[in-house]
Amino acid sequence: MIVYPAIDLRQGKAVRLRQGDPDQATVYDANPVKAAERWAEAGAEWLHVVNLDGALGERSPNLKALSRILDAVDIPVQFGGGLRELTAVEDAFDLGVARVVLGTAAVRNPDLLRQVLDKYGAESLVVGLDARDGKVATHGWREVSDIPVADLGKRLAR
Repeated sequence: MIVYPAIDLRQGKAVRLRQGDPDQATVYDANPVKAAERWAEAGAEWLHVVNLDGALGERSPNLKALSRILDAVDIPVQFGGGLRELTAVEDAFDLGVARVVLGTAAVRNPDLLRQVLDKYGAESLVVGLDARDGKVATHGWREVSDIPVADLGKRLAR
């Protein structure tokens, strides 16, 4: 079993949101590189880094923070949050992530999944299925689709 410690980025800082509310963020490290280094020193085999601003459709300095994290640790990083176009995925891989996590795109832009698979291979892609009341949530939990999460999971598995 592999545990994926998560670093959620909001405006370049490592945060936790209270019940997913972006207006109720607690900064637990103003320097997310330090958080990444602590996880790596503790023996983490991977890091899961989330661009909360990107997931919410906001601009942010989080790609700079991601780049600094990638430079600081020698463990693979998977990255998601707001990756809804191929150029955004390419930018993440160009920085050095090992995998991307697509969520909203799995619902809104399934062609992007095929493009990423064709260009980077299956080991480079994770589909994150967020759910609220059994339905797929998108856009940083701000929207809930009519799609049952189990149905989408089965469709993607095929």
